[in-house]
Amino acid sequence: MAPHGAFDLRKFVAPEFVYGVGALALIGRYAKNFGAGKALVVTDPGVVRSGWVDKAFASLDAEHIPWATFQSITPNPKDHEVAAGVRFYREQECDVIVAVGGGSPIDCAKGIGIASANNKDVLEFEGVDEVPTPGPPLVCVPTTAGTAADISQFAIILDTLRKLKISIVSKTVVPDVSLIDPETTTTMPADLTAATGLDALVHAIEAYASNASSPVTDINALAAMPLLVQNLAPAMESPKNLECRNNMMLGSLLAGLAFSNAGLGLVHSMAHSMGGLLDAPHGLCNALLLDHVIDFNYPAAPERYDNILSAMGVKTAGALGSKEALLKCIAKLRENAGITTTIGALGVTAVDIPQLSINAFNDPCSATNPRQASIQEIEKLYERALSI
Repeated sequence: MAPHGAFDLRKFVAPEFVYGVGALALIGRYAKNFGAGKALVVTDPGVVRSGWVDKAFASLDAEHIPWATFQSITPNPKDHEVAAGVRFYREQECDVIVAVGGGSPIDCAKGIGIASANNKDVLEFEGVDEVPTPGPPLVCVPTTAGTAADISQFAIILDTLRKLKISIVSKTVVPDVSLIDPETTTTMPADLTAATGLDALVHAIEAYASNASSPVTDINALAAMPLLVQNLAPAMESPKNLECRNNMMLGSLLAGLAFSNAGLGLVHSMAHSMGGLLDAPHGLCNALLLDHVIDFNYPAAPERYDNILSAMGVKTAGALGSKEALLKCIAKLRENAGITTTIGALGVTAVDIPQLSINAFNDPCSATNPRQASIQEIEKLYERALSI
């Protein structure tokens, strides 16, 4: 990959966001500013159990804004869940959407907004800039440090018929405001902390290696890496440690600003394909594919990956080559996070690989990978990841 030039044209899109402990309490104020007559609160059962949704309701009540709640959402939000949310949004006569949760509720909320505004099935927006009319005002409160769906131009929805995750990439799905409260992540269990934290790290790595990177996205991506690497294990071990949780959330935000504007790469393309087939956790899929894709990409962008190694805290490769040192560093980080499985153990079989590879090849994230991969090369990457 040829490095970007300082004078290359690049755009950078980000929503308004408020960062800090207590940001969640601003939901009502922002909904009122958007002229809310009634708010649809989109969340999931796990977030409801954590208690954060009650605080969202209280904030809306304080501003005398009526609300209805939609929580029929599973991990990897599905097309029929979005459709059900659209029907509920209309039945309840809502005009503002508040998403409280991780990537699944936020992506579902994005889908509900654009599908209702355009009177179309959410799957019709697949691709880049395919959404004619923006949705209603969207307020997001992320409760995981990983997806950065709350500030991105992406919405990922599972097409249940094709067993394929589609990517909707559009400025119209950028939330109107994100209220980023690190305290909301203190109720995350260790496995979710691991999966979402590694997802954020992949965002930073792929954005920095992207062929659409820029000096602005580079700054955000590189700053995210040490925050995530240094705080992931401590956040898992001490979930109520607000300093670690804050660093993870900040790392996720910076990585999100980077990938939303620089794009991603083959790790996400392959993970989307796997997630669509298996309905498996997105962050886990990313973690199991990352080193295999870096091994493939490294010859196309060695200086970029060497900079990533340094940003992760390894100042010298020592007796190992730089690529081997980076792969070892990632493997150790994944092991420390308790992720020791393989994609084969998740359920991928050799029979699945041809279709998985076609879907990954066609995923929009492949366009910004630093090394263009053929379907056959992607097949080989899946084959390697089956048992390693």
